[in-house]
Amino acid sequence: MRLTSFTDYGLRALMRLAGEPDRLFTTEEIARELAISRNHLVKIVRKLAVAGVVATQKGAGGGFRLARPADGITLGEIVRRLESDQALVECFRSDGGACVLTSGCRFQPRLRAAREAFLRELDRSTLAECAWRPPGGRSAAPAPVKSRRRPG
Repeated sequence: MRLTSFTDYGLRALMRLAGEPDRLFTTEEIARELAISRNHLVKIVRKLAVAGVVATQKGAGGGFRLARPADGITLGEIVRRLESDQALVECFRSDGGACVLTSGCRFQPRLRAAREAFLRELDRSTLAECAWRPPGGRSAAPAPVKSRRRPG
């Protein structure tokens, strides 16, 4: 499967927010930090806000942050929300597309199963597991430390 740049940018932005979940970010700041289009990011943030994934605050000192804890947001949920307008193939479009094979196609069920397997795998990972803070950046909280097993 291939994700759209819309979803790719959305995932990057959310990973960054998860790195500092209590901090309010501006779209300009995230766009600059991640080297993505601010206009594109505004559309992504709007869609994620409607979905209840991010919370926005207008006005001076405004911005956006995660609306829920990162460990309660799966990557599968994000991909589903951001890719909801994108059909994997033409025959998956809401209007059915124009493929002449659709009525007797035996490939379509396999594609549906593959897409669902892909999303189920992403459901196994949370945003918290993919949180990102810039190296040497202004992090409000320390990076999680992996537990070390004692020998023996």
